[in-house]
Amino acid sequence: MAPRPPFPPFDEHTAAQKVQAAEDAWNTRDPERVALAYTEDSVWRNRDRFITGRPAIVAFLREKWERELDYALRKELWGFRDNRIAVRFQYEHHDAAGQWWRSYGNELWEFADDGLMRRREASINDVRIAEADRRVHGPRPAGEPGAPLPVR
Repeated sequence: MAPRPPFPPFDEHTAAQKVQAAEDAWNTRDPERVALAYTEDSVWRNRDRFITGRPAIVAFLREKWERELDYALRKELWGFRDNRIAVRFQYEHHDAAGQWWRSYGNELWEFADDGLMRRREASINDVRIAEADRRVHGPRPAGEPGAPLPVR
């Protein structure tokens, strides 16, 4: 697998680059592309699910984006140290019935020396929203990367 710069240990600039790269990849909603950022044996906790390995990550993401329609994500660097990064995020999507949701979450990431993520732990809560209350519409516009996320 090809290395994924920037590499640990992270500083504020390289940690922010890693966060934006993850946001950009997830907004493609391409499970195979997203999975390339993780080690072959990457371990995840996503809500109440435990996932191990790139093939399982791809399967999880396929299922996720079949259910979470018009998914759009924002991530914000919360902290970093050595080979670890903490992120807060919000994403919006609608379900098959047309109900819109905003999901609020926190992630803990741990990276291998080659810049691939070997561990991801995500805690996520979902809130029903009206379509008129949406604020996340596709990938970030140019000039917006790194903008702080509102609490609510």
